[in-house]
Amino acid sequence: MTTFKEIRGTDILALSSDPSNPETGQIWYNSTTAQLKGYQTGGVWASSGNLGTARYGLAGAGTQTVAAAFGGSVGSLTASNATEEYDGTSWTAGGSLTTARYGLGGCGTQTVAAAFGGYTTVVTNATEEYDGTSWTAGGNLGTARRYLAGCGTQTVAAAFGGFTTATTNVTEEYNGTAWTAGGNLNTTRYGLSGSGLQTSALAFGGRPVTGSTEEYDGTTWTASGNMNTARYYLGGCGTQTAALSFSGYTGTVLTPSTEEYNGTSWTVEGNMTTARSLLAASGTQTAGLGFGGYVTGKLANTEEYTSGLQTRVINIS
Repeated sequence: MTTFKEIRGTDILALSSDPSNPETGQIWYNSTTAQLKGYQTGGVWASSGNLGTARYGLAGAGTQTVAAAFGGSVGSLTASNATEEYDGTSWTAGGSLTTARYGLGGCGTQTVAAAFGGYTTVVTNATEEYDGTSWTAGGNLGTARRYLAGCGTQTVAAAFGGFTTATTNVTEEYNGTAWTAGGNLNTTRYGLSGSGLQTSALAFGGRPVTGSTEEYDGTTWTASGNMNTARYYLGGCGTQTAALSFSGYTGTVLTPSTEEYNGTSWTVEGNMTTARSLLAASGTQTAGLGFGGYVTGKLANTEEYTSGLQTRVINIS
């Protein structure tokens, strides 16, 4: 049997504390904590400050440390117009949406965001733009829908998929004033997630339950590598070639699974602490943010994702 020393050229050391500058692939035994540990690439989630308003089916915009959360349902199909702003530690109230809704799409930054579509007591095509203080009306979507995905900026956005009276594959592009038709998704779906920009977008997951991933060039969608865990009502953020997907519903169970996309394929990373569906997201592949959602009721908790080299406990059971 090949030993670790034969593979790496070193023994597994017994140390009283973790080394201050471990090498990639190094493994050691921490005698103080009685744990076998290693230093490797990977991502981990950590809890942060709760939303002021617990909700699900909300949307998000921004980065991991400068984010916005808006809309959602507070239960019993009751739509919320609440907006909150995140500073990397805690959430504070922002200006309320004009149209309370859930299952909406969102994009942009904390101070230059867009919200579109969703459900009030009916499916809506309303678009609103946020300036960090208040929301104002923008141009309506051509196709009213809920549980759609979006990406891009406030003035150069894309909206795709969703549910009207049936599942749709429609894509629309926004120029800050009006929406125009774009190329249709190959896989018709709702409850999907998206990342990237209007002319370099990524769509992944959705219902009917799928792991399908598609890339958009501003004209057409092209199939790429499927997620390892098919799911819908998931969170997602990042770019077309460096995306992050997390949590969601597989059709039978909630999953905490997190995956990173490199432009071709998805790699499984560390699980979210709380598996959930109907959550919102912001940030990048290496610094993601997931907030709100649904387990057996509405959630307020927030988690931050960090990717890169990590010291990890190795479970040998």
